[in-house]
Amino acid sequence: MRGPRPHIAVVLMESPGTGGSDPLYEESVILVYAADESDARVRAERRARSRETSYLNDRGETVSWSFKRVVDVSAVLDEDLTQDADLYARHFRDYAAYQRFEPLLSGEEL
Repeated sequence: MRGPRPHIAVVLMESPGTGGSDPLYEESVILVYAADESDARVRAERRARSRETSYLNDRGETVSWSFKRVVDVSAVLDEDLTQDADLYARHFRDYAAYQRFEPLLSGEEL
């Protein structure tokens, strides 16, 4: 039987916003070691939930981050992580939607 394999998980966190601002979402790509995809999904959710937090910002407003969902889990594409490696790939059809979604493509700073 094989031991745990590296898996990439895409995890979505949510902050409801403060002072009337729109919600903010964070997509994180995390590495987990698991026996299979199902185990990797459980481990990814556990790790994301461990990052849930609330704190006061510099304006005294409560900022909170909570786990929303595990979006995707996949075994890494190249298992040898001791050298340059392809880790994860995803595909989409609507580039215009991707541009609207990804603020870094338009030069927006977060």
